[in-house]
Amino acid sequence: MKDLAEKIHRTKPTVTVLVDKLVVLGYVTKEKSHEDSRITFIELTEKGYALQPVFKAVSDKLSAVVYNGIDDEAAEYVENLLEQISYNLN
Repeated sequence: MKDLAEKIHRTKPTVTVLVDKLVVLGYVTKEKSHEDSRITFIELTEKGYALQPVFKAVSDKLSAVVYNGIDDEAAEYVENLLEQISYNLN
């Protein structure tokens, strides 16, 4: 959960609650590592995978709005800057 929390910039307890809700809704499964009980594996279910096109469409629409009038090279530069800023803040 720690790695996922860091990746999405949320606290571990927040991610745990969110993942537990996704488990209840049937979008993911959760399984403890047999080698290290501190590690939890989270995997999309078929129901979760079925949502990928929906999220992709939303992401594409958002990107089109955000990068409207900005060429690909400039957009990539902005994304790299934002990633570096995020890294610096953490």
